[in-house]
Amino acid sequence: MASWKHPPRLRIRIVFGDDEMIGPGKADLLERIDRCGSIAAAGREMRMSYKRAWELIGTLNAMFRGPLVESTRGGPGGGGAVLTDLGREVLSLYRAFEADATEGGAARLAALQSLLGDIPGEK
Repeated sequence: MASWKHPPRLRIRIVFGDDEMIGPGKADLLERIDRCGSIAAAGREMRMSYKRAWELIGTLNAMFRGPLVESTRGGPGGGGAVLTDLGREVLSLYRAFEADATEGGAARLAALQSLLGDIPGEK
């Protein structure tokens, strides 16, 4: 039996079209924006450039029927960003889908893990 240190986990990307998808990175970005109140701060936490974080939010905002994130410009009081109700709903549905897939696929993940070889140097 393999001696892997970490249990297997799913990383799910849902593809709606060529440039329309949501996956773990975008979901993590949305969660961090919700917590930090800032696209820049969320991007920094993920070691992502401010430009890249804005590009991802732009893509998400264009994909759905309304924006997932609303931002205010900086200034004396500073700018900020918040998830919209739609943003919270999309994030919640994505995380629920992840949980459902993990639960439903647990037996197959365990079977795949049992077929793995040993980690080199830990035999």
